[in-house]
Parts: sequence; C-alpha cells; structure tokens
Amino acid sequence: MNEIHPTARISPQADLETSVRGSRLVIGARSMVDSFVKIKFAGGSGDIVIGEGCYLNSGCVLYSGNGISIGDGVLIAANCTLAPATHAFADRDTPIASQGFSPSKGGIEIGDDVWIGVNCALLDGARVGKGAVIAAGSVIRGEVPEYAVFGGSPATFIKWRGV
Repeated sequence: MNEIHPTARISPQADLETSVRGSRLVIGARSMVDSFVKIKFAGGSGDIVIGEGCYLNSGCVLYSGNGISIGDGVLIAANCTLAPATHAFADRDTPIASQGFSPSKGGIEIGDDVWIGVNCALLDGARVGKGAVIAAGSVIRGEVPEYAVFGGSPATFIKWRGV
C-alpha cells in the first residue's frame, strides 16, 4: 500500500511499484522522487519509508528487501542503489536464483540530514547516522556514525563533518 503525502512530488517518469505482499511505501511531506527512480518490492517484505523534505535523484533504485527507513532532509544523488537483501549462494549444487535470500541484517536505516553522493550502494545492515556524508561511488555495508564523512568501497572513515 502506497502512502504518499499530498505535498510530495513524484516525477511522472518515476516507477513506484505497489507491493503484492502488503509492504508499505511511505513518502513524507515535501519529498521529491525524480525521473527514472525505481522503487521495487523484492527480496523480502520490508517497508520503504521516506521522511519529509527528502530528494531522490534520477536513476536511484530502492528494493524493499528487509526494509528501508530514510529520515528527514536526506539527499540521495543520482544512480544510487539501496539493496537491503542479499542472495544466498552457499550451495554449489543449487543455482543461486533458486537459493532465495540470506537472513536479514536488519535492512537499511538512514538518519536525518544525510547526503549520499552519486553512484553509491547501501547494502543490508547499513546504518547511516544523522548528518553523515557518503562520498560518491561508495559502498556502505555497516555503521556510519553521526556527522562522519565516509567514502570508498567498502567505505571507510575520512573525517568528521565540519572539522
């Protein structure tokens, strides 16, 4: 079920699916979902909740997986992927596509006032603290503290914001 605030702006070229499993898509007030953003309910039964005043730029892909929670005032640059699920692959005798998904690492949580640069990937278990900045091209798979700047693949600490 999709719950989109009346002041949210959704590009006509965005592709927002509706879950067949009962997961929710919530988009808060004054948030913008740009053209060619894809929101897909796959990999689990988690909800996708986008706070107020957020901006998802062109080409972003969000999978529901184990759930995505995005705080208020979050800026996500173009071509980012949020994938809170991981395929199982341990059994060599079974095709990966037939093995389902690995156990949840808790989905993805993004705090308020976060900036995620272009071409980033956030994976299941990613936790990005309030006020953090993620450098372009980074892969986030764990904890990013509040007001930290992280970058790389896998992303590592660069500096504290404002210092």
